[in-house]
Amino acid sequence: MTKRIHILLSLILILTGISAQHSKHEFRAVWIATVANIDWPSQRNLTSKEQREEMRNMLDGLAKNNINAIILQIRPTSDTFYPSAIEPWSHWLTGKQGTRPNPYYDPLQFVIEEAHKRCIEVHVWLNPYRVTNSDNLNVLSKNHLYFKNKDLFVKYGDKYYFDPGLDETREFLNRVVEDVVSRYDVDGVHFDDYFYPYRVVNEEFPDEMTFRKNPRGFATNQKNDWRRNNVNLVISELQQTIKSLKPWVEFGVSPFGVWRNQSSDPIGSATQAGCQNYDDLYADILKWLKEGTIDYVVPQLYWEIGKKVADYQVLAKWWSENSFGKNLYIGMYASQLGSTDANKAWRSGNELCRQLKMNKQYPQIDGAVFFSAKPFLKNKQNLNDSLQLNYYKYPALCPVNHNIEGETPAQPQNIKILRDGKDAYLIWDDINGEGGCGTAYYVIYAFKGHKAGDMDDPANIVYRTTETCVDLRILDEKFHGTYTFVVTAVNRYKHESVPTYGVTRRL
Repeated sequence: MTKRIHILLSLILILTGISAQHSKHEFRAVWIATVANIDWPSQRNLTSKEQREEMRNMLDGLAKNNINAIILQIRPTSDTFYPSAIEPWSHWLTGKQGTRPNPYYDPLQFVIEEAHKRCIEVHVWLNPYRVTNSDNLNVLSKNHLYFKNKDLFVKYGDKYYFDPGLDETREFLNRVVEDVVSRYDVDGVHFDDYFYPYRVVNEEFPDEMTFRKNPRGFATNQKNDWRRNNVNLVISELQQTIKSLKPWVEFGVSPFGVWRNQSSDPIGSATQAGCQNYDDLYADILKWLKEGTIDYVVPQLYWEIGKKVADYQVLAKWWSENSFGKNLYIGMYASQLGSTDANKAWRSGNELCRQLKMNKQYPQIDGAVFFSAKPFLKNKQNLNDSLQLNYYKYPALCPVNHNIEGETPAQPQNIKILRDGKDAYLIWDDINGEGGCGTAYYVIYAFKGHKAGDMDDPANIVYRTTETCVDLRILDEKFHGTYTFVVTAVNRYKHESVPTYGVTRRL
């Protein structure tokens, strides 16, 4: 029995497939879809204090479900949820692009600090190319890059985008990511399915002139290959940018759930999807997985089990066979639960629980990502109850990433129980991480009796903390009798240390 998984990564991220009661290392996450103020902030007119209170309440609720990672949208439309000298403040945050929170605070720094206090990872979600959600340029701040260099942008349908074929676009995206990773203690960088935009009927993406000026060796009949190469280049460059700064920071993508149908490619999935990553969004996910230019993948399997054109089980199996040894987290459609517009599968029982149970059939699935956080806040279809009583009953550690090398952290030292009258505290020495990555948190295990037991059983995890002291009174309500405690350290590479020797106390 192992103990990792649960994730990220649904944004609130990021990232679970194996039940916490079966695995200590289960990656979980909840996406926060701030683009439409779905989750946070719930409205654009909230005060700074209300925004912070809303986030704390959300994180508390997620922590009760043993969620261990969030994916937070910080760049929805070429604007930011953090102070930046490169791009303006997001209107999704304050109601007007370019206007900072008042009273001022740094939302990204705040979320990172609050999440890390709860031992929850923060993966930041950026949209690479989208600039507007409509053709209304009045929503853009006067100091937006669009007004400084319009040649970098194109209009497609009723929206504006960076031109993916330009070297300047890739350079700018790398500057944005470099700025975030260098200034903030993030655990991951995340892109969703919006690379080239979804097709607009009877309209060709307007990049013919860019293709003619800079074909990079592609023939005139190879524009689609050139487009894929544009995305391949920025993915590879961003991976290098991230790792050059902080090699432990993960780079992940949550693509549309179908890479290609079998009718388009023999190795594709047995689906009949109207959209395909490779052909329509020019995102060659399998190439990135093969080459390791992304560290994890979160295919958006937003369909129910048994759906004719895109069966959840068919796709879960297909991705488990085509993840090329990289971390695989299934993107799950929590927002569909109980929706009056959804079909019967989402309104009867709990389709997510059926899918979580199914995920256990595929050992390559490292966890799940839920879109979005709102179903957890509202406990749709009794989702929280199902997770707390069954699937996520126990805490889980985020899984080690297969694509990232990292060393085991030092063992915590000098564990002891300090008594102060009737009170008792479990304390140990802090350890300093090497390579700048540091200790992410400590894990406290409790075993009935006078000796340590199974370290891989998540039921024995009683607490996780960033501190080096635990008030044992918080455990008194749960435990009675003699217990032995041990502590491990988990570093930013997600590696867990050798446990301390045990100390025993009667509770």
